[in-house]
Amino acid sequence: MENPQAIRAREVAACKSTPHESAALHVSGEATYVDDIPELAGTRHVALGLSQRAHAKITRVNYEAVKSSPGVVAVLTAEDIPGVNDCGPIINDDPILADGLVQFIGQPIFAVVATSIIEARKAVGKAVIEYQDLPATIDVREARRQESWVLPPARLRRGDAQAALKNSPQRLKGEISVGGQEHFYLEGQISYVAPREDGCIHLWCSTQHPTEMQHVVAHALGLDLNQVVVEMRRMGGGFGGKESQSAIFACIASVAAYRLKCPVKLRLDRDDDMMATGKRHGFHYEYEVGFDDDGLMLAVSIEMAAQSGFSADLTGPVVTRAVCHLDNAYYINDVAIDAFSAKTNSQSNTAFRGFGGPQGAIAIEYIIDNIARKLGKDSLEVRKLNFYGKDDRNITPYGQLIEDNIIHELVAQLETSSGYWARREAVEKYNAENIILRKGLALTPVKFGISFNVVHFNQAGALVHIYTDGTALVNHGGTEMGQGLHTKVAQVVAIELGIDVKSVRATATDTSKIPNTSATAASTGADLNAKAAQDAARQIRDRLALFAAEHLGGDASEVIFSDDQVSSNDKSLPFSELVNLAYQSRVQLWSDGFYKTPGLHWDAKTLQGRPFYYFAYGAAVSEVVVDTLSGEFKLLRADLLHDAGNPINPAIDLGQVEGAYIQGMGWLTSEELVWDANGRLTTHAPSTYKIPTITDCPDKFYTELYANHNVEDTILRSKATGEPPLLLPFSVFFAIRDAIASVGQNKLNPPLRAPATPEAILDAVIAVREGRETP
Repeated sequence: MENPQAIRAREVAACKSTPHESAALHVSGEATYVDDIPELAGTRHVALGLSQRAHAKITRVNYEAVKSSPGVVAVLTAEDIPGVNDCGPIINDDPILADGLVQFIGQPIFAVVATSIIEARKAVGKAVIEYQDLPATIDVREARRQESWVLPPARLRRGDAQAALKNSPQRLKGEISVGGQEHFYLEGQISYVAPREDGCIHLWCSTQHPTEMQHVVAHALGLDLNQVVVEMRRMGGGFGGKESQSAIFACIASVAAYRLKCPVKLRLDRDDDMMATGKRHGFHYEYEVGFDDDGLMLAVSIEMAAQSGFSADLTGPVVTRAVCHLDNAYYINDVAIDAFSAKTNSQSNTAFRGFGGPQGAIAIEYIIDNIARKLGKDSLEVRKLNFYGKDDRNITPYGQLIEDNIIHELVAQLETSSGYWARREAVEKYNAENIILRKGLALTPVKFGISFNVVHFNQAGALVHIYTDGTALVNHGGTEMGQGLHTKVAQVVAIELGIDVKSVRATATDTSKIPNTSATAASTGADLNAKAAQDAARQIRDRLALFAAEHLGGDASEVIFSDDQVSSNDKSLPFSELVNLAYQSRVQLWSDGFYKTPGLHWDAKTLQGRPFYYFAYGAAVSEVVVDTLSGEFKLLRADLLHDAGNPINPAIDLGQVEGAYIQGMGWLTSEELVWDANGRLTTHAPSTYKIPTITDCPDKFYTELYANHNVEDTILRSKATGEPPLLLPFSVFFAIRDAIASVGQNKLNPPLRAPATPEAILDAVIAVREGRETP
């Protein structure tokens, strides 16, 4: 009822940095995670028996020594699952427990239930399992050659790429390899299950998707959905690894609790977690690009093969998003994309921050980097030449009109603030004077689409309660994994009611409160759930405004809620007092809220439509120094500029941007996944898998949020900051490549693979010295 202009001004003014709602609990160790929940009497613990073969038939098993081991209560196999032995999120190809066939080393075959986790883990190793080995495929390129897929290929066409390539003044062909990435959440996979009356189940699970867990557990147990309650207060990190991958552990723990009629906890140790769970998809690309003498791309033809692992999991939508982000910030008139979901005998790869977007976008950045070096130009010049236009050259290959393009202005601002051209001269001077140490510099842009590609996932619900002391409680369908979602939702409710955010409490996500929720993924957590909470709070506010107008005089549209006061007709009273009076007058002080993202449509067969509500933009400049004798590098300076729209909480958004940059840098430099010839993942612990540490952060680290308001009616006109900034560290990779290219006087395109480990860097340096470049 309030004047819309007044609402907008109040919302913009109210967006400010406030502490994370659990900050004090985090640093004091009082924050309750699943493993911190006080154990119920009679709780039993589960350890898993994992496959030791990449692809084999199970010919014989003997669990007698396991069953007789101290503390063991039960050994569960596929035969003990009362419902469906499957936990696949989209298609039924992902068994909870292997039944006669194993398809990767680390696949769960049986579960040991014991009185303690130590006893369960000791007993697991006593099982006798014999196998008949089958042919195993580990390498994504071999799977591509065999045409071994978990899903049919996805193909997108615009124009006639082959004809445009044939007529292009310049052409390049090549291959690119980009590895996967372990999620490495601080809190591992964990589920704690308690049987309830009438055959019901209560599941506490570290998951980004409580509703999905409710579904898979109900199917595994043969129960109705209303018999399974999933509760999740907070995760110790997720990054996509707890969207679908938490399902198998939730199901196994639930089967054990249901069978044994006792509480059961399943908490993996780090090694088993890394051996059993999927990662970011590694990709291999083969491309051809046509361009003119200035570097303007005229056509691109590309095949991209994703290492899916043994089952589909979320590979389909991941590959789709990769296809939809091949363009990144660039217009390509004629394009042909063939995307393959390659089946390998490895962990089933899954969602990871960016969800295929980074794997799509890095390919076009690699291509542009090659074009620039081929023409003897600075890559920034070629990038800017190919940017999407505002009035023309502004339709994506999948048919979406870009209506909010700010990439030109944003890059221009960063180009100036970072001193890019002066630093380019300084880098060239340094390299001319140094033989062993070489510096590199790169500026890369980001355009990232926000929304689920599956349209009906773009909805959310919330509940808001106002208590008679003036405090508020909000419950919504999103999950908190440290990213500050609950904080932002609480801020939105506080802004809507005109009260201090300290008076608003967000509670655990619970399927018995908000049903049919979507995963907290695709950077939509705040966009969806905060909008739903705003809707609920606004309904209460409107009721209170009517009551305040009656009580204080004036019109309901002129009632002001601000600073814990309610004002109308030159009179005011504390919010808590108004609430108490409203309660006594039997005014409803709670409401549900709902939101669905408008304007989306998508044809999954033709890969055409408007899959994204808006785009988030950004750019980064990174400067590195490379030791050409050892292959080691050091990130010297990073300048980040990211578009968060009108940020709800600038401090949280800055943290998301910087965290994504470092995490993405790890993916592209140090975090290498290695499987041996037998298909065993050899990098399954911190000793062999190297995530970035504080020493990898640059001494000079400058991060700013670009001043902007979303053109779409998002929550407070903000933009998502979860996934888009993970593309900012492309600049690190291409700065390393720039440094390597200087070894050959910038004449050759270094064949640098990602991750750019010291070994990969050294291989590229040697190749450049020998006159070899990207094929």
